[in-house]
Order: sequence, then C-alpha cells, then structure tokens
Amino acid sequence: MVVINASMVAELRAKTDAPMMECKKALTEAEGDMVKAEELLRVKLGTKAGKAASRVTAEGVVTCFVNGTTGAMIEVNCETDFVTKNDSFLALANAAAKLVAEHNPADINALGALAYSQDSFGPTLEDVRKGLIGKIGENMSFRRFKRAASGAKIANYLHGTRIGVLVEFEGDETAAKDVAMHVAAMKPVSLTSAEVPADLIEKERSVAAAKAAESGKPADIVTKMVDGSVQKYLKEVSLFNQSFVKNDKQTVEQMLKAAGTTVKAFTLYVVGEGIEKKVDDFAAEVAAQVAAAQGAA
Repeated sequence: MVVINASMVAELRAKTDAPMMECKKALTEAEGDMVKAEELLRVKLGTKAGKAASRVTAEGVVTCFVNGTTGAMIEVNCETDFVTKNDSFLALANAAAKLVAEHNPADINALGALAYSQDSFGPTLEDVRKGLIGKIGENMSFRRFKRAASGAKIANYLHGTRIGVLVEFEGDETAAKDVAMHVAAMKPVSLTSAEVPADLIEKERSVAAAKAAESGKPADIVTKMVDGSVQKYLKEVSLFNQSFVKNDKQTVEQMLKAAGTTVKAFTLYVVGEGIEKKVDDFAAEVAAQVAAAQGAA
C-alpha cells in the first residue's frame, strides 16, 4: 500500500487548489499517482476553485455569535445574492463567527487555520471554504471580523443578513438593543464628534469650502460657513449627538442617560461596503464572442 505523505498532498493542493482532505482522498484512490489524482479531483470539483479565486465577492452575509461577555461579528462574502441563501454557505459563516469568539484569531489567515469540518471538507475552516467554492461554484471569502471581550455586556442586531451591529455596554439591555438598531439605521462613524476620523473631517471641510466659495461672500464669512458645516457634519455622524430614531426629540446620549446605560463601543458592518462591484456589459460580451467566432471561421 502506497504511503501518502504531507508533501504529496501539498503538491496536489498547489496544483488544483482543492481542499487538503480531498487531495489526500484522491491520492489514496489513485495509489499515489499524482496525474491520476489530479484527474480525479478535476472530475469531482472541476476547476471551479481555481477559477473562482479571482472573482469579486461583493455580496455576502454578516453573522454574529454572543456568549456572555464575549461576542464576535464577521462579514463573509460571495459573488451573488443567490449563494447568501445557501445552507452550506450560511453554516460556514455562522461557524466562523463562533470560532472568532472562542479562539480570538489574530487575523483572517489565523481564522482560516482553525479546526473545522463541514460537508465532508476539512480539517480547517480554510479547507471548508475552498471545498465549498468547488461544490457551489462561486468564490467566497472571509473579509473582516470583530471580537468583543472587554468584560462589558454585549448587544447585537442583524438587519436581515446584510447589516450587523455589535454594541458593548453597561446598563439596560433594552436600551443597548435600541442603540444597536439605531446604529444599523443611521450608520454613525464614531461614538462622539471628537472621535470622527480626521480624513472624513478633511473631506467634509473640502466640500464645504468649495460650496462656500461659490457664495461670493467675504473670506471671514466663508470661513464661518465652512466651520458651521463641519460642526453640523460632526453632530450628524457621531452616535451620541444623533437624534434617537425612536424619539427624535432626544439625542442618543440623552436616551442612554435616562436609561442609566453607558455605551462603550460599537461596530457596524454593511455587506460589500467599500468593495468595487464589477458591472458586466452583456451586449459587449456577446459582440466579442461573435467576433471571435467569425475570426475563427
């Protein structure tokens, strides 16, 4: 009986991009014949995983896992909305959130190296991801995650599967849940105006300056107009200064004070945010295929 060693498995995996266990199974079936094992994998998984790896994953889901004062949220991406309803894909996303909470991986690579098996793929989360790419036929990726374990209480809110919020708080759970829902709706960028990122402030100041310059007013008035616009912006994007969605007569800060609750931090994920989606020109694609066919004739 041929002994299948780690280097053989690694070589086949590099050639096919197939999950490690699938490579080992193919080599065992092929009795160590690398060419035959590669053929077996191509038949079973096709070239889907390798081809899919370069495709944009702008769809996906956000999932959460909370256990006491430890919680995690992760964004897992795919190519089409159709796959976001696939049971295997959802199981992978939920498992990843739980693994983040329980093992505190340093980054995406460390997350992928954690032990996990599903749908006959494994023994790591990354092997399952690659296996599902071959099985489903779409690229999928773990984009980002947040782990909360500061000792504070944790509230989370999922708006469908596309928007997720984690809130770290002390005090009333209902108030914290309301804040999580508020964050999903109003999308603040920080807790306070002092914490708004400098690049966002500079961008807003630049836009405000361009608008104010068109007014034709004296320079000192223009400066005041710009400062006023920036201050208005800071209040609009900082959580504590925003009008509470359930009662616009009070700010979020006022609502929390009345509820005896302190929000220490929040994290907001929106699926695909910041990812450039590829827009296919179907007519141009068909025209190119026709031209290629005529050239070959």
